Amino acid sequence: ALTGAGVARFDWYPMIRGRLLAVNGREVKVDDYADERARRLVDREINISHGAQPPEHNSVVAGLWTPEEADGLSVEEGLAKTLGFKLGDKLRFDVAGSSVEARITSLRKVDWASMRVNFFVMLPRANLPELPATYIAAYRAPTRAAGQASFDNDLARRFPNITSVDVSAQIQQIRQVLDQVIAAVEFLFVFTLAAGLLVLFAAVSATRESRSREFALMRAMGAGSRLLAQVQRTELLGVGVLAGSLAAGVSLVIAWALAHYVFEFSWRPSPWVPLAGALTGGLLALAAGWFSLRGVLRSPVAATLRRATAE
Repeated sequence: ALTGAGVARFDWYPMIRGRLLAVNGREVKVDDYADERARRLVDREINISHGAQPPEHNSVVAGLWTPEEADGLSVEEGLAKTLGFKLGDKLRFDVAGSSVEARITSLRKVDWASMRVNFFVMLPRANLPELPATYIAAYRAPTRAAGQASFDNDLARRFPNITSVDVSAQIQQIRQVLDQVIAAVEFLFVFTLAAGLLVLFAAVSATRESRSREFALMRAMGAGSRLLAQVQRTELLGVGVLAGSLAAGVSLVIAWALAHYVFEFSWRPSPWVPLAGALTGGLLALAAGWFSLRGVLRSPVAATLRRATAE
């Protein structure tokens, strides 16, 4: 039915529900684990599947997957780390009242955010008729024209014994939440940028008189306006580049911490962020400094020095 509807790519795996009973002959108890996630995994059934070949979207990171190995077992590396499993351990499961025991021969890396069918435990055998199984599939439903019934509804009518779960609503809700988070971060960015420019403008304005005296003294000693303008621009650009680089570096560290510890997904920093931060900081500092100090170099030398002497 999926192929006939034009679904070219979909997952299709047998799924077995099993509860972990023992590790290396030792009975497993919830109280044996302090980690909350480990306690939940031990206290419930987990998804098990089988196949002669590993899923194409999984990668074997330890051990060896041997097709049709009678007592072999492949475990997801995160589950192995949480429950303290290692290669060679023997696991015993209760599957619908039957005891199934096998040893861990490989560990797999699974991307749980891939929207593909994934399993904690897999047996490298093509057929296991002695174990009761249902089948699970993951696919992108074909779109229908307006006014036509959805593909999932047609599928449910043709096969009343299937359970169809449309995850598009959940994905849309997640997108809305992420959009709100992004909007909040962007607002904070604009607010912080405006506050930084205001502070920079105030700081430069506070030193306006001292800069006027310094530049007037340099001009009296023979320095040209062009040279002083270059000195002023270099100073402002240097301060801006330093501030922008520091801000970009801090933002990268915070972004990595949020991705790693809060959202728990892999994150690849863009090499353009530090460069863009330094360039933006330099340009904004130059613009704010120029606006605040635009009349310093045009002030008459004699009047500036007399005012400085009077003060």
